Amino acid sequence: MNNFSYKLEKSHNPSMGLIVLQADQRIELDARQQFEPEVNLHISRIPSAATVTTETLKQMEKDLPIAVSLLPNAVDFDVVGYGCTSGTSVIGAENIAKIVKDRCKTKHVTEPVSALIAACRHLGIERIGFLSPYVEAVSTGLRETLFLSGVETPIFGSFNEEIEERVVKISTVSISDAAVELGRQDVDAIFLSCTNLNTLPVIKSIEEKIRKPVLSSNQVLAWHMSQLSNGGLSKSCEGYLFK
Repeated sequence: MNNFSYKLEKSHNPSMGLIVLQADQRIELDARQQFEPEVNLHISRIPSAATVTTETLKQMEKDLPIAVSLLPNAVDFDVVGYGCTSGTSVIGAENIAKIVKDRCKTKHVTEPVSALIAACRHLGIERIGFLSPYVEAVSTGLRETLFLSGVETPIFGSFNEEIEERVVKISTVSISDAAVELGRQDVDAIFLSCTNLNTLPVIKSIEEKIRKPVLSSNQVLAWHMSQLSNGGLSKSCEGYLFK
């Protein structure tokens, strides 16, 4: 047998972790599209129900510690993102941050709600038209959280869907038509809620039609993760948020 010596390499690229819902078919694809290929992106999955209710979202609080602990122990993360907008409003952003930091080594923790608030402050947005795939009750807590952070949601629209596997199949045409209708009302911007909604392909075209910023869960989460890790965002990202 031949024995060889070796040297260890050290990466200078951002290291990011992402907790993805078991039912989510969209966020991982969107994350890889929005981050540069050099980003060290590590994914863990968390159990999630086939239907979305306040009760099923609350269950993720119990499952989150295990999901976080399955991220690589050897990695010192720049940021870890929890990929559920409605789940964040139920579990609480501070609670999520504590659970994540207790189970892995990371400088920062974020999720779509904190990311949305940060994006609104960055763009000077105070009133948003809110489009959700879910029944209104699921979004009530989220809208209250936004209000307490200085972001009003006077205009609300929903596809009234509870089944996750149907949410991911909602067409981009349906999303665009609904967003444009909401965006023509008295709001500063539109928010497309849910990490399982296929929003990236239509953000630019909606913005061109309503002449206002359009934000989505996966878009603001990627933006905020890159802000917290000082880099890693793809130059191909489009929209008011990236100007």
